[in-house]
Amino acid sequence: MIVSQTPFRVSFAGGGTDLPAYYRQQYGAVLSVTIKRHMYVTVHRRFESTIRVAYSKTELAQTVDEIQHDLVREALRKVGLNEHLEITTIADVPAGTGMSSSSALTVGLLNVLNAYVGRIASRDQLALDACEIELEVLGRPIGKQDQYAAAFGGLNYIRFNPDESVNVEPVPLQPATQAELESRILLVYTDKQREAGSILQKQTDGTHTRMSVLTEMRDLADAMRHALTGAADVDEFATLLHTGWELKRSLGFGISDDQIDHSYEEARKAGAQGGKLLGAGGGGFLLLVAPPQRHESIRAALGHPRELKFEIERVGSRIVFISECQ
Repeated sequence: MIVSQTPFRVSFAGGGTDLPAYYRQQYGAVLSVTIKRHMYVTVHRRFESTIRVAYSKTELAQTVDEIQHDLVREALRKVGLNEHLEITTIADVPAGTGMSSSSALTVGLLNVLNAYVGRIASRDQLALDACEIELEVLGRPIGKQDQYAAAFGGLNYIRFNPDESVNVEPVPLQPATQAELESRILLVYTDKQREAGSILQKQTDGTHTRMSVLTEMRDLADAMRHALTGAADVDEFATLLHTGWELKRSLGFGISDDQIDHSYEEARKAGAQGGKLLGAGGGGFLLLVAPPQRHESIRAALGHPRELKFEIERVGSRIVFISECQ
């Protein structure tokens, strides 16, 4: 048995500029970070003459072509595997919550399947292959940031170029800055899961009418990384985060709704300096930045929602276990 561990990501700024509709006209850029919440994928040789895939449901297939889970099917095809295998997936966070579960799964699958056939896949290759599967083969209306975040891990400024190349630039954080950032961030659940595809398809279709706003969002990614380095001004970072959320909301496309807007405003009244909804929008987790002494007031104002602890994960997708026998 081989097990891969792949982190989920939190995007701070620039989301939407990683869509081809934007970066093929001018470069896109995001600031994102991975957290200590993971997707685990296991692969094991199966004695029975079937392929078993276990996720929210269980499949038994005779061949790769019969597998219904499209990411598993295409990852097996990409690696060139058509053996009798057992593949299972376990996630710390459910799908539809804005933390890139599908891309974490794709990267984790590719990593563990490459390990199974005795290959070491580079971080660049994992991200590139995951993008190919999700964007080109399956035609999903998504961007590229999630695959690169999952493969590389850590806090990164990621640039998407018109020629399809991608540059990943790690952002150096002083230990004290990281500790302060982790102590200030709240990740609260809106109790709403959503399918990001429809929102992203609307954004793709409407990108040409929102180029100026998206460019402001892209430029915030650079401003925010500088706020966290140098003088390490977390207050400035929080202010920029709020500016970015206001810009993202202005795009429309179903990114926010009355309930989310109300929650955000109540959090602001209770002491949040800035924040944003994670992922494409419509639900999932709401990220808030506030002095730690204001956290209890914010929790009370929001009705004590479920939370995730925010801790930065500096390692991208990796193989964490290999048994002695296959």
